[in-house]
Amino acid sequence: MSLAGATSPLVETRELRKLFKLKGGALLHAVDGINLKIFPKQTLGVVGESGCGKSTLGRTILKLIEPTSGQIFFKGNDITALNTRQMRPMRRAMQIIFQDPYSSIDPRKSVIEVIAEYMFIHRLFRNRRGTFARAAELMDQVGLARRYANLYPHELDGGRRQRIGIARALSLQPSFIVCDEPVSALDVSIQAQILNLLMDLQDELGLAYMFVTHDLSVVKHISKEIMVMYLGQCVEKAVPEELFANPAHPYTKALLAAIPRPNIRLRNKEIPIIRGEVTSPINLKPGCRFAARCDYSMEICKTRDPDLVEISPGHFISCFKENLNRSNEGAASR
Repeated sequence: MSLAGATSPLVETRELRKLFKLKGGALLHAVDGINLKIFPKQTLGVVGESGCGKSTLGRTILKLIEPTSGQIFFKGNDITALNTRQMRPMRRAMQIIFQDPYSSIDPRKSVIEVIAEYMFIHRLFRNRRGTFARAAELMDQVGLARRYANLYPHELDGGRRQRIGIARALSLQPSFIVCDEPVSALDVSIQAQILNLLMDLQDELGLAYMFVTHDLSVVKHISKEIMVMYLGQCVEKAVPEELFANPAHPYTKALLAAIPRPNIRLRNKEIPIIRGEVTSPINLKPGCRFAARCDYSMEICKTRDPDLVEISPGHFISCFKENLNRSNEGAASR
């Protein structure tokens, strides 16, 4: 069953690819054949280890990085071929919250100037007074006291800096925001505050998020659907309850097993270890990209790319072994 019923997706990608050309003509496969749909007022969580292409996917969807091939749709319109000038009006509807609240904010601007920056660029108001008045309202909205308005970012802690970044992203009244690991640089207690703020803003403003993170416990808390990435490809996708209860891909199982659990009775429980080396993403050959680290690898895994197959309603997996097991179970039941 579709997560959004009859509602059309706000954001959609079809076979989206981003390959980076390296010296000598080699190609680095950062994003390779991603198909996704993000519906209004919902959150797609994207997880995977560092270097799997999560952040590149988000920036490619926003066309901060130009895609190599594939299509990007926003509100049903194909924006793939739009140039910088044509994308400018779209920027108001598509925003990003960056990972590092230290380096993503201009240290020479005061808090209120940072929040007002995008509004000045897009000329939302006729004068500075109206722009700064709106910036002050945004400070209230993200829980940032107005007494910080004339301070500089270095005078605030990480949590307050990230609230500045959120307020700046909201300043153009977007409908879609890429959250690029927005809590990974923060203390655990502050992480919870920022996550709750993002969820409250989603309910209040009807926002759609693509939430990029490497923390599965965080993504379970905020997402309506989770996509697991490995070396630029989607290996598994499902709603959080299904993914955590019935993980199917060996990589997903290992990620879930690595989540710390504060239960002393589990101290002797064996944790699956992913062995082997990560396959180089440069000039990739056909075959499952996890095969070199998978205990269940078969000959077919080394020669063909597995398709993303629906194994139960809304649960998709890219794995030859799991798909073969499901086929055998189906044949036995008949």
